[in-house]
Amino acid sequence: MRIRIVVADQTLDLLDDQDTSIRHYTISTALNGVGELSGSYCTPRGSHIIRAKIGAGLPANTVFVRRRPTGEIYTPELGAQFPGRDWILTRILWLSGCEPGRNRLGSVDTMRRYIYIHGTPDGTEMGVPGSKGCVRMQNADILDLFERVVAGIPVEIVEAKNGD
Repeated sequence: MRIRIVVADQTLDLLDDQDTSIRHYTISTALNGVGELSGSYCTPRGSHIIRAKIGAGLPANTVFVRRRPTGEIYTPELGAQFPGRDWILTRILWLSGCEPGRNRLGSVDTMRRYIYIHGTPDGTEMGVPGSKGCVRMQNADILDLFERVVAGIPVEIVEAKNGD
């Protein structure tokens, strides 16, 4: 199994070993587009793996800060109290780059940039860029994906279906 994210389409596919889509999700990548540089708030391209799965067993809408649950459960009222907050909810799939000099090590290291696939408030628009670099998913979708994948599976992030 592997994950393929196509930024131009704002989609994430979970593929089997024959490259057949098992699940297809609409996502939201970075508002700033693609790029690997630390501080760019862009979604990094290339070959990655899921380094860690975070949040197993926690309720949907669990709020995370620095990969730790805060004890809060997201509600629209909580969202209204903190309108500028970048909400990381429900589950986290923490990505690590596999290509030294492109998305691994130094100023382009995906893991050190804290790039995740994660849940977001249910009212967040999917299908359009909007994150600060991460890949956002609806909470039901991240719950589904989280249960289907294991740490270590490949994640390919490309700009368009025909590659980078």
